[in-house]
Amino acid sequence: MPDEIYNLAAQSHVHVSFENPEYTSNVDALGTVRILEIIKELRKKKKIKFYQASSSEMYGKVLETPQNENTYFNPASPYAVSKVFSFMMTKVYREAYKIFAVNGILFNHESPRRGKTFVTKKVVRGLTRVKYGLQEKIIIGNLNSKRDWGHAKDYVLAQWLMLQNKIPKDYVISTGQQFSVRHLIETVCRILNIKIKWVGKNINEKAINQKNKKVIVEINKKYFRPNEVDTLLGDSTKAARDLKWKPRYQFFDLVKDMVESEIKEIKKR
Repeated sequence: MPDEIYNLAAQSHVHVSFENPEYTSNVDALGTVRILEIIKELRKKKKIKFYQASSSEMYGKVLETPQNENTYFNPASPYAVSKVFSFMMTKVYREAYKIFAVNGILFNHESPRRGKTFVTKKVVRGLTRVKYGLQEKIIIGNLNSKRDWGHAKDYVLAQWLMLQNKIPKDYVISTGQQFSVRHLIETVCRILNIKIKWVGKNINEKAINQKNKKVIVEINKKYFRPNEVDTLLGDSTKAARDLKWKPRYQFFDLVKDMVESEIKEIKKR
């Protein structure tokens, strides 16, 4: 008989959702309904508060910028479609059964614990290993993809604050700042004191370490999504007003935290 349930369970990798849409839908869409059904059945015995981890990916090929709680969803992946389903079902159960259920539309949030296949971790871990001679280069997809990146520590606090509210409401949680994958790479290199130069164009663009003239970043089409989402930027005005929430970590602080964590792991060896 829990007081609160936070549904963070998901197949959360967008690229993988194209490869395995059925599994993604089962976990990310139907999984939410299963939890909501249990809360509905128990509601006469105990009022359980429910948090659904929604995603900025639901905005997909965005119809307006920045995106807020009133922006229409335009999902561009099986992952995003599954998240839209869960968002709407959470809203339906809230309205139909008077369940305290909320959606947190969280934009990209990262930390040293991020999985190795996600672009932030891949860039940070890969370039740190390059710095320490454990890896030659990293191979990535779309350099120009732009995201609103925040620190998971800030975003988990926002999740908790939503369930402490008197009235269940949905909120966008974001930093309101946007950076490209290219800028992420440049920031990591600056922290690691690696001076790079970009050469080439489009798919042939590369980053060269100016110290030893070696290529340390390459692009490969296989890391592009079948349906690219080029830009996401959140507007958290509502959360700032109602929850008194604002991010404490800036983009540079987040990247520095991730880099320092990777250095510690390497030095443990």
